[in-house]
Amino acid sequence: MRRSSSFIIIKRTLVLLALVAILPLTGCQKVKSLARRVLHLLHHSEAATAQASPTPAPTAAPAPPPITAATPAMPAPPVASAINKSASVIVLLYHRFEEHPRKGDTLAITPEEFDKEMGELKDAGFTVIPMQDFIAWRHGAKNIPAKCAIVTVDDGYLSGYDTAWPILKKYGYPFTLFIYIDYIGSGGKSISWEQLEEMRDAGVDIESHTYSHSHLTSPGYGVDAQTKARVEKDIQTLGREGWLHKEIVDSKKVLEKNLGIKVDAFAYPYGTGSNDPHIREIVKEAGYDVAFNVYGRRNGFSFPPYDQIGRYAVGGDTAPKIFDDAIKMIGGGDTGPAAEPAFAELAAASMITEPMEGSTTNNTTPTVKANLATMGAVDPASVKMRISGLGVVPATFDARTKIVSYAITTPLPKDSYTVILSATIDGKLAETRWTFNVDPAAKPSSPDMSVPMSTP
Repeated sequence: MRRSSSFIIIKRTLVLLALVAILPLTGCQKVKSLARRVLHLLHHSEAATAQASPTPAPTAAPAPPPITAATPAMPAPPVASAINKSASVIVLLYHRFEEHPRKGDTLAITPEEFDKEMGELKDAGFTVIPMQDFIAWRHGAKNIPAKCAIVTVDDGYLSGYDTAWPILKKYGYPFTLFIYIDYIGSGGKSISWEQLEEMRDAGVDIESHTYSHSHLTSPGYGVDAQTKARVEKDIQTLGREGWLHKEIVDSKKVLEKNLGIKVDAFAYPYGTGSNDPHIREIVKEAGYDVAFNVYGRRNGFSFPPYDQIGRYAVGGDTAPKIFDDAIKMIGGGDTGPAAEPAFAELAAASMITEPMEGSTTNNTTPTVKANLATMGAVDPASVKMRISGLGVVPATFDARTKIVSYAITTPLPKDSYTVILSATIDGKLAETRWTFNVDPAAKPSSPDMSVPMSTP
C-alpha cells in the first residue's frame, strides 16, 4: 500500500510539470481546460488500478531450515551425576540430655559431651545430612558425599527440644526425632505437640517410633506398668495382629494427621522386630521407606531397608567409646571406591535359637543356644556371645554341629534379655541379636519348657 501511494504522487507531479511547460504556448482558458481533462483521466486511472490491485495479505515468516549434519544442534541439558553407591552413612542415636545423669543411665548424655561429639563430627570431615537426603540417595534420586552422618533423637524427651536442638542449630545440623505417640504431652520430661509443631516449622524431621514403645516381639516388655497394662488391654481388644497394626501403622497416621507431615522412617523399639519377617512386612506395607534398628554399623547403598539400617546408641558412661566406634566403623569415612560393608548381619529368622526370638521362658537359668549351620563357614575362634545385663559370656561352639551355647548359672531377674552373637563367617565379621523374656512367675528350679534344638 505504501508503494502505490508514492507512485500516484510521482504521476501527478509529472503532469503538473508538463502543464507548466506548455503554459507559454497556449491561452489561459485552454490551459485550464486541458488541466481539468488530464486530472480527470488521471483520477479514473488510479481508481481502476486500486480495484485491480487489492492489498496483499501479510506473508508468514519463513520456517527455519531443518537441522542437518552441517547444522549444529542445540546443546543437550546436562546429565545428572551418577549416584555414588560406595558412599557410607553412620546413624547416631541419642535419647536424653542431662547435666548430671544418674549412675548407670545408659540413655542419658551430658550437653557438654553431646556438643563435643557434634564438633568432632565436623572436624572429622563428616557431612551431617537430613533423613530425606538419605532416603533419596537410596532411591537413586540424589547423591550424597562419601562420608555422611545422620543424627537421630528418640522417644520425645523435652531435652531434645530445649537442650539438643540449640546445640544442633549451632552447628547447622539437620536431625530426626523418632517419637512414640503415648509419650507426647504426657507431662514431666516429655515434649508437647506444640513444641513438635515448632520444630516441624523449623525444618526438624519427625518420624515414628511406634505407639507405646513396647517390644514388638514381646508385648508389654520394656515399658512401665501403666503402659504394659494398656498394651495388654489393646491385645485383648484388638488381638496381636491389631496391636501390631496400631504400633506400626496407626502411629504413623497420628503423626501425619496431627502435624500435617509425611512420615517416611520407622525406628524399632530396642531394635526388636527388625529380624521378624512378619513385622518387617507390616512396616513395609505401612508405607515406610526405611526402618532402623540399634545395630551400630556403616550403612551402605544396597542394605535391605527394613532390617539392616543400623544406628549407634550413644549414651551412658560408654558414650565416648560408642561415638568413637561409630566413626571408626567406616574407617574415618575413607571407604574407597569399592569398599564392602565392614560387617554383615546374620538373619536370626533363618537361625534356630533357644530361647526363640520373642518367646517367654519359665526357667530363670536357661541355656542360650543358636545353630549357625545355615550361615556358611564359621571361624570357631571368632564366635562370641553377649547377653544384656551379663556382658560377654563364656559360650562354647561345637564345630561339628555348628551350635553355640551358654548355660546361665545365676538366676535371671524376671525381665527381657537380648542376646548378641557375632562370628567371622565366610571371611566377614557378622552379627545378629534376638530377644527372649523370663516369665514373671518363673522359679529358679523350673525346667525349661522350650522346644529342644535340632541339629542338621
